[in-house]
Parts: sequence; structure tokens; C-alpha cells
Amino acid sequence: MPEPYIRTALPDDDEELSALDRATWSYLHAVLPRPQPPYDPFFSERHAPEGTLVAELDRRIVGYVRLGLAYKIASNAHVRQIQGLAVAEEARGRGVARALLRAAMEEARRRGARRIRLGVLGHNTPARRLYESEGFAVEGVLPGEFLLDGEYVDDVIMGRSL
Repeated sequence: MPEPYIRTALPDDDEELSALDRATWSYLHAVLPRPQPPYDPFFSERHAPEGTLVAELDRRIVGYVRLGLAYKIASNAHVRQIQGLAVAEEARGRGVARALLRAAMEEARRRGARRIRLGVLGHNTPARRLYESEGFAVEGVLPGEFLLDGEYVDDVIMGRSL
């Protein structure tokens, strides 16, 4: 099985990433309602291509991870935050999410970060297991933070040193 090729996103990836985002939408990880047409672009002022890493298998984008600042203040500039991670259904179980997570941590280090953090929904057991296996620890829980599909769901904050 080939390893996923990880690279920085390009502006031309917008449409393919937007379609991937819609295809992978689920209340397992999404706190916003299912996207409806007309669809917003994937990239925006908040999420530029250079803050996104994509995974390719057979020259097709099969996943992405968004990496940004936790807060835009100097005293927190040493912390990066994972602001989204998705893998196409057909690519799951092939190490894509792990490769993206490791690449995000390496990119965060390259940008001078000393810590990385993320939020994951409490009921997203597969993601939580992946993050724990890569050294992330639970640093806080916001009980019942989101009402998703009629259920209250915890927001679990995880982080680790780099």
C-alpha cells in the first residue's frame, strides 16, 4: 500500500477540497449544519492555502488538515491549533489521518511552535484514539458544549508539546 503524499495546499485545490469537505461531513466531527448550495469556498481570509496540508493517493486529494494559530496574540504565538482534519471514506484505514497529523506537527515545529492543540467531539472515539496514540492528552472538557442532531456533545480539548 503506498504512503500518502503530503504537501501544502494550492489555491487551485479549492474546489476539490470543498467537495471532500462536503463528502466527509458528519455530526461525528462537525458542529456546523450540513453545507447547502451555494457552497462557500474552502479557502477564505481565515483559512489560506498555506495553512492547509493535503494528502494525495494516486494523485487525488484524499485528506487535509488545517493548521492555524490558537490565538492571534504574541504571547500565544508558540501554540498552533489543528482547525480541521478530514479523510475521504475510500482512503480511511490507510494511514492518511496519521500522516496528516504527523505532518501538521512537523510543520508547526518548523514554524516555531512549542505546543499544538485541538478540539475533538467527545463521541468521536476513532479520532480521540488517533490523537492519544500520537501523544495528545486531554487538557479539558467542555461538557454539553454542542447540541448536534438532538444530542448534547462534549468538546474535548487535547494538546501536546512539540
